[in-house]
Amino acid sequence: MTAESQLHELIATIQPVDEGFEGAARERLDSLTKPPGSLGRLEDLAARVAIVQRNVKPSGSPSAIVLMAGDHGVVAEGVSPYPQDVTWQMVANFSAGGAAINQLAGHARCTLVLVDVGVVADTSAFTGVVQAKVMAGTANMASGPAMTREEAAAAIMVGVRIAQDLHAQGVVMLGTGEMGIGNTTAASALTAAYTGADVAAVVGRGTGLDDAGVARKVEVIERALAVNDVDGLDALGVLSAVGGLEIAGMAGVMIGAASVGACVVADGFISGAAALAATRLCPAVSGYLFPSHRSAEPGHAVVLDALGLQPVLELDMRLGEGTGAALAIEIIDAACDVMRGMATFAEAGVSGADEA
Repeated sequence: MTAESQLHELIATIQPVDEGFEGAARERLDSLTKPPGSLGRLEDLAARVAIVQRNVKPSGSPSAIVLMAGDHGVVAEGVSPYPQDVTWQMVANFSAGGAAINQLAGHARCTLVLVDVGVVADTSAFTGVVQAKVMAGTANMASGPAMTREEAAAAIMVGVRIAQDLHAQGVVMLGTGEMGIGNTTAASALTAAYTGADVAAVVGRGTGLDDAGVARKVEVIERALAVNDVDGLDALGVLSAVGGLEIAGMAGVMIGAASVGACVVADGFISGAAALAATRLCPAVSGYLFPSHRSAEPGHAVVLDALGLQPVLELDMRLGEGTGAALAIEIIDAACDVMRGMATFAEAGVSGADEA
């Protein structure tokens, strides 16, 4: 069976969350020893987790962040100030524990799972890196499809299997992160293709482009969208034409999480593009998805509007790696602890408002 067939077969089994469970969740929250709604969006977050888990005493842990790494052929067009070698060098840094995500995942008590789904270099010598390379980087999307449909589907299925395996090990909340020089170009192309937004409105400075670099990036993406005739493509076709292997892998983590009834926290703009792909492939994924933060990359606002979801945090972050996901998982876990652990008015012997 092809990877694309496996993907479509899986998607057909995924059920939307039961929004009817929200009443029970809200009843539990309103019975706790506090004025109704006084914990603001913490209550909304806890309720959403409760709906996913169908449990009025939800849990945000154990948790894990899956960091997908892959390279992009479009870097040949000069869309990044950093060389492609930085991808594998950062994978080495993740492996050694020296990156921002290592610190934030550790602080959040999240297991960090490193996955090579498409790095050009050989990463097999790096400790703790899951070897799941579909291909050694994508082709240059500015001159043709970045991947075949089958390669994109295979990368999605890598993420699906990892999410399902982690859930089988007891993980109830997953996060996504990425590394791949050139991936803001792919994310911008995907955002424009999936939403119809103008390319200029979704392109930012990425890893530090100047004005001329941004203009070049816009031109490259416009060329890629035209060359690949994305308007006539389905969701998987768009992803294969102008996406990335690590973006497809993260979309797979999201679809895999939904398939087992687990929450999934998307990081920033690149993860957001993966969320667009995942929800276009399988709209039911939306109910399991929690955007972690609003990235400083301009395209992320377009992504969030398209998803119709509100991020947990707004800290002007734009690093990627899963850093925003790690912080948001801590907040969501705290919200679940409140909903699960607080006493009700009846349990505490405290008079409610209607008993005054």
